[in-house]
Amino acid sequence: MKPLRGLVMLLGGACASAWGQGQLVDGIKAVVHDAVITHFEVEAASAPALEQLRRQYRNEPETYQQRAYRLLDENLEQLIERQLILRDFEASGYSLPEVYFENAIEEEIQRAGGRSKLLQTLRAQGLTFEKFRRQIREQIILRALRGKHVTREVIISPHKIERYYQANQDKYRVEDQVKLRMIVLNKPGGAGDGGASNEQDTAVRRMAEEIRRKILEGAAFSEMASIYSQGAQRQEGGDWGWVERKVLRAELREAAFALPVGQVSEVIETPEACYLMLVEQRRAAHVRPLVEVQEEIERALLAEEHARLQKQYVERLRKKTFVRYF
Repeated sequence: MKPLRGLVMLLGGACASAWGQGQLVDGIKAVVHDAVITHFEVEAASAPALEQLRRQYRNEPETYQQRAYRLLDENLEQLIERQLILRDFEASGYSLPEVYFENAIEEEIQRAGGRSKLLQTLRAQGLTFEKFRRQIREQIILRALRGKHVTREVIISPHKIERYYQANQDKYRVEDQVKLRMIVLNKPGGAGDGGASNEQDTAVRRMAEEIRRKILEGAAFSEMASIYSQGAQRQEGGDWGWVERKVLRAELREAAFALPVGQVSEVIETPEACYLMLVEQRRAAHVRPLVEVQEEIERALLAEEHARLQKQYVERLRKKTFVRYF
C-alpha cells in the first residue's frame, strides 16, 4: 500500500423507532460497497439528539416526527459518508504507520486512568476492546482523508473578505451601546417573599444611598463595586463592558441610556434589588469596522469552503462506489 503523503502532519498530536413502524431494529438501511449500515446503527447514532427532540417537542408530536425523520436521514447520510471515506482509504492503497493508531489508543488508556478502567468503561458501553480499537483506527483514517481532501490549507484573499463584508453589512450592525459599571445590592428573599420586611428593604436602599454618597465624594465606583456589589461582575469592579439596550431589563435600560457619561445614577430600586450605575463611555449605533470583524469573516469563509470541498469529495466517492438504500 502507498503511504498517505502529508497525513502525518495533518494528524497533529492525536497519535421507539422514529423511522416508521414495523421495521426491524437490525434491518439494513444502506450498503456501501460491501459495508452494511443497519437501522440499529442509525438510531444509535441519533439517540442523544432524538431524546433532546422528544423533550423539546413533547407537546408537538407532529413537529417531533418531522424533525426526527430529518435527523435520522441526516445521520444515515453521515454514516454513508463515513463508509465512503473508509472505502477510499482501502481502494486507493493508502497506509498510515501503525504507531499512530497505537499512540492514539495509549492516549485513551491514559485518559481513562489505566487499561482496567478503560475496559470497565467499554463494558458499560457494550463495547469490546477490539471494537474500540477499530473505532480509533477509523477515526484517525477519517481525519486523515478529510485533512487531505477537505481541510487542506485554503487561502481566503483579502479581496474576498472585503467583498463578503460589503455584501453582509447587516450582520455587523450594532445598536447604541454604553460601557457600563453596576453595583447590585440584593434584597433579602428577593421578589415575592412575604417574609422579607419593609425594614430590611429600606436598609438595603439606605446602604445603596450611602455607597452613592461615597462615590460622589470621590470613592472609585469600581472599588465600591468590588467591596459591596452582589452582582456576578463584582470581581471585575462591576464592569459589564459594552452593552446594548436589549441586554438590560426595562428599569435599568432607560436609566443607563439616559445617563450622561461619567455620572453616577440615582438608586434604582426593583422588587429584587437596588442598583447603582456608571456609564463610562457611549457609542452610537454603527457597523463594526472591517478590521474588527476580519478574522470572523475569514473563519466563516473557511467553513464555507471546507463544506464545499467536503461535498465535492463525497460526491466524487459516490460516483465510483456502489451505494444502495433500503
